[in-house]
Amino acid sequence: MGDYQPGRSDIDLVAVIAEPLSEEQARRLTDFHGRLLRDQPTAAKLHCSYVPMPQIAEVDAEHYTFAQASAQRRAVSPVSRCELLRAGRVLSGASPTEILPHVSDVDLAAYLRHMLRTYYLTAVTKWPTTWFQDAWIDQVVLACARAAVTLRDGRLITKSEALDELARCGAPDRLLADIRQRRYGEIGEPGLVWRLRRALMFRRYMSSEIRSLLADPPVVFSSSSRTWSGARRRETSGSPPGSGSPSCPGPGRTACRRPPGPGG
Repeated sequence: MGDYQPGRSDIDLVAVIAEPLSEEQARRLTDFHGRLLRDQPTAAKLHCSYVPMPQIAEVDAEHYTFAQASAQRRAVSPVSRCELLRAGRVLSGASPTEILPHVSDVDLAAYLRHMLRTYYLTAVTKWPTTWFQDAWIDQVVLACARAAVTLRDGRLITKSEALDELARCGAPDRLLADIRQRRYGEIGEPGLVWRLRRALMFRRYMSSEIRSLLADPPVVFSSSSRTWSGARRRETSGSPPGSGSPSCPGPGRTACRRPPGPGG
C-alpha cells in the first residue's frame, strides 16, 4: 500500500493452491521455509498463507501459514482480504479481484470491532508483558489507529498515515516519536526508565482509545459510494485540540472522526 520499509516491514503473501495440503506436503513446505530462513535472512519477514481454492470464500477457515519462523494455522482475515482486493500485487496467476469474494463494509467493521474488543483491549488491560515490548507497542497503537479510520469512512491506511492521523488527534508526542523512530529511523534499545514511563502511557492512552471506539454505535455507509446512512452527529466548535473539536475527537480517541462522545 506504499509504505514498505525494507528489513522492517513484513512481506505478506497468499498462495492460492488447488486443494488442501496433505501432512507430507505441509512438512515439505515447513522444510522449504526453514531453508529460506537459513539462506536468506530477509525471509524472516516473509509470511505466507496457502489457501486451497475450494476454501477461498470461507473467511473463518484456517490454512497452513508460515510466519514468524514457524508453521501455524491462520485464517486470511477480512482486513487482509480487503487489502488484497484494493491494493494486492500479483506475483503469479489471477488477480485477487477474480477469485476473492467481495468483503462488505459491514463485515469489515464487525471484524474490526470484534478484534478491538476481544484482542487489543485484552492485550492493553490484561497482558502486562505486552506493555514493555516494542513490537506490541507498535502493533497495538498503529492497528487501532488504522481500525479507527476504517470504521470512520471505510478507508484502509498505511502505518505512516496512521502516525500522521494520531499526531493530528493529540496522541502523546513521545509515544509517537518512539514508534516513528523504530519504523523510519535508527533502531536503539530503550532504557529501563523510558520503558516504564512508556508502559504507563501506552496502557492509559490505548485503553481509553479502544473503549471510546467500542462505545460508539457502528456507522453504516454504502460500499459503492461511501455515503453515510447512519444518524449524523452534532458538530462542536471552538474546543481545544483533543477535546471534541470537529477535526479531532476528545480524549481517548484514536483517529479524527465526528464528535461529540466517543469516536466511531
